[in-house]
Amino acid sequence: MAEKRPKVVVFGAGMIGLYVGGLLARHADVRFIGRPSMLDPLSEGLKLTDADGLDLELKPDDFQRSMEPQALADAELVLVTTKSMATGDAADAIARHAPERALIVSLQNGVSNIALLRERLPGRTVLAGMVPFNVAQRTPHHFHRGTGGGLMVEKSEALSAYEKLFSTSSIPLQTRDDMPGVQWGKLLVNLNNAVNALSGVSLAEQLRQRDYRRAWALSLKEGLALLKAAGIEPVDAIAMPLKLMPQIMSLPDSIYFYVVAAAGGAKVRVDPHARSSMADDLARGRATEVDYLQGELVRLAERLGRSAPVNAHMVRLVKAAEKGAQPLSAKELYAELKAAARRR
Repeated sequence: MAEKRPKVVVFGAGMIGLYVGGLLARHADVRFIGRPSMLDPLSEGLKLTDADGLDLELKPDDFQRSMEPQALADAELVLVTTKSMATGDAADAIARHAPERALIVSLQNGVSNIALLRERLPGRTVLAGMVPFNVAQRTPHHFHRGTGGGLMVEKSEALSAYEKLFSTSSIPLQTRDDMPGVQWGKLLVNLNNAVNALSGVSLAEQLRQRDYRRAWALSLKEGLALLKAAGIEPVDAIAMPLKLMPQIMSLPDSIYFYVVAAAGGAKVRVDPHARSSMADDLARGRATEVDYLQGELVRLAERLGRSAPVNAHMVRLVKAAEKGAQPLSAKELYAELKAAARRR
């Protein structure tokens, strides 16, 4: 007798959701709920690749697509992959249409989504998750993972029914009992999303330029100081220790490249085509998640009675880019943030 396939719904299927859901579709009945702009091209199928050699082609009948929240009706596992600004709407749709027994896992950026989901979904099992890797859209139906790392999800007995699914789908789960620290650690790493978006170049090209790295370092340094003041211990989200990253990112090029090679075991960790999700949002003329990344630090500073001038200025720069401002050179961006830091 064939083993029963879990029913998985990816709600808000963008690049991350299509990549994760596509991997699971080999061993589960996967349904994507998302925008027509993302789902219509999948009538040709779904192609997934990664920096380690994955080359997977899914046929159109290997998964289901829907633009309607009613497609949540028989879900057993719901992966929430919407942008942070859509979390409230996602929660309301799940409350109306998903079975009470369905396990809800947030695979979103930021640190505040899980609290909102739990507030809107009382009595349901809602778990925090973290996606460390970047996914780029090469063509309308081709999605490529350009950086490394595995999924982290809040430890729960409810996950035991799905650990085998994720493992056999080449995307094993790492369960954690320190997810707030994990999410804040990922947020600090994601501060580079805005730097990359403002640069107008690939992640690899951006990281090759010291002043872009130093711009990220200024945001990181300010964020680390705020977390320390708040008594929050961030968990390292990548191979480099977070507390050393401001110094590492500020190193001269030759020393920086040596340190990165040593940290990654001399393996290239950033695909040459990778860009941040915020850069993709700007390219598509969509609102970004800057209010849920740099903006979270600005709000934390306000709660502490402090200021966050570097990250506040990054929010202003990204908002200007959303309205059509041109990319900033590495020298321009670093100069802007140095000036902001002096206004503390």
